Amino acid sequence: MGWLGVTSSATGRRWVGLTPEQERFAEAIAQTGQPLALSRHLARRGVPPDEVASFLEPRLRDLLPDPLTLRDMGTAADRILVAVENRQRIAIFADYDVDGGTSAALLVWWLRGLGRVATTYVPDRIDEGYGPNAPAIAALARDHDLIICVDCGTLSHEALAAADGLADVIVLDHHLGGETLPPAVAVVNPNRQDEDGTLAHLCAAAVVFLCLVEANRRLKADGTTGPDLMAMLDLVGLATVADVAPLVGVNRALVQQGLKVLRDRRRPGLRALADVARMDGPPTPYHLGYLLGPRINAGGRVGASDLGARLLSTDDDAEAAALAERLDALNGERRAIEARVTETALEQALDRLADGGALAWASGDGWHPGVVGIVASRLKEASNRPSVVIGIREDGFGQGSARSIAGVDIGAAVQRLAAEGLLVKGGGHRMAAGLTVAGDKIDAAMARLSDLLARQGADRTGPRDLIIDATLMPGAATRDLIAKLEQAGPFGQGASAPRFAFPDLRVAHARPVGDGHLKITFTGGGPGRLDAIAFRASASGIAAAIDRAAGAPLHVAGRLEVNRWQGREDVQLKLEDVALVAETDR
Repeated sequence: MGWLGVTSSATGRRWVGLTPEQERFAEAIAQTGQPLALSRHLARRGVPPDEVASFLEPRLRDLLPDPLTLRDMGTAADRILVAVENRQRIAIFADYDVDGGTSAALLVWWLRGLGRVATTYVPDRIDEGYGPNAPAIAALARDHDLIICVDCGTLSHEALAAADGLADVIVLDHHLGGETLPPAVAVVNPNRQDEDGTLAHLCAAAVVFLCLVEANRRLKADGTTGPDLMAMLDLVGLATVADVAPLVGVNRALVQQGLKVLRDRRRPGLRALADVARMDGPPTPYHLGYLLGPRINAGGRVGASDLGARLLSTDDDAEAAALAERLDALNGERRAIEARVTETALEQALDRLADGGALAWASGDGWHPGVVGIVASRLKEASNRPSVVIGIREDGFGQGSARSIAGVDIGAAVQRLAAEGLLVKGGGHRMAAGLTVAGDKIDAAMARLSDLLARQGADRTGPRDLIIDATLMPGAATRDLIAKLEQAGPFGQGASAPRFAFPDLRVAHARPVGDGHLKITFTGGGPGRLDAIAFRASASGIAAAIDRAAGAPLHVAGRLEVNRWQGREDVQLKLEDVALVAETDR
């Protein structure tokens, strides 16, 4: 039996409430004085009643791990400090995505605070591909004493060997490691095979941040005050959200504190980018993941790979404004390219899944490598399966990106394919991976990958359940309630926002907005009205269900938010699903 009797909604999902154990937790939490809606959400998140107070006010000082719990951390911090003290030439080799750009910027700002400069090198996505390559490393080694690879390098044995003793190499990364480590002075990575995995959820920028915490600690022991790292948490928070790291434990505190720093608008690049993105209101994880992140990524996807890192590192307002404008324009180009590839890829992937299977995948000649990752995410959302999208280059090789679902480790599976020789190369982490494959091996590689993912249960995922925290009436959807709920944030990957069901409502007004979206006003279920917006309503089936209702009562479900428009702030439901009352199992 579904929540409110909904077993098959407009989007084909069953609505599910709390388990009996979670119901008991919710009652206990409510007895501490918390609102019932918040209590039920906390219970669903698994927060014990005696830990509610500390959960609602997470402190970074309590959650930040000792950097030295990661292997090679002390060696890395020492080598960086030697370079600083001796005025050695430092190069930063960074990945071209948000995590790589923020990681590079963290080091640039920290070194700048000590009166030092560094060369930042970001490889071209198309010409050089992901991670260090031998020609680039060799060139950097000739002109520098220390090369720091961030968000890459753990599997780059041959490329790092090209430093050939001319420069020391440090790797600060979070991608899955292999059985052996590359030739480097230090490889700091919570996903090394000899780590215990307790910090495996950190993004690369968080690893860099911990390294700088340790470096500052050593400076303090020598009587020197290091640069203010708390002021750099906007970069760490941005990377954590954009890299879809789970917002649990220390990640949650990093993002929460990062949002506070971002609110002060002190970093020229992020201030300029927020302006061109027309950010309204205080920054939230949504702004990081859907407004700032895609624009920073746009340089690496369809423009110059180093634009994002340059924007985040600059201390010049004029340069920041110019870079932000360029990235905003490139993001528009990226969206147009993405739309064209998505349509074809979805048709391919869903056709292949018609007979079942554990993997949604598609490939096409000339598909831009800068958008295959985004399109893979679209396939994952549409199919609830791990997904791979491959663009076949002129040389006949395919360059692809993979995305996964909860409970399925795509990075390990891709890495195994590479070890078996079905891929030219491949690697990543649990939720995302990249790969290169010969054109004549694509079918065999995808069949093998599907088999490996099926062993993890990826083929047994049916239509997703929609988890409901509580039932509310329209009159209960207030600013005060939203403020209370936000104490449990920030919300994102691994920490979904509270979702509520509103029973027996009727559509008072509905009008299309944008590209397939719908603005709706609901009434019923007691006094008051409920304003809502349904994104992609046409594609999801929500618009068709509302038309079919023709004034009949509906159960609706979604997440409450504050809609800011032209100086006004109103409560709005971000509508995710509807169900006709007449079609429920009541």
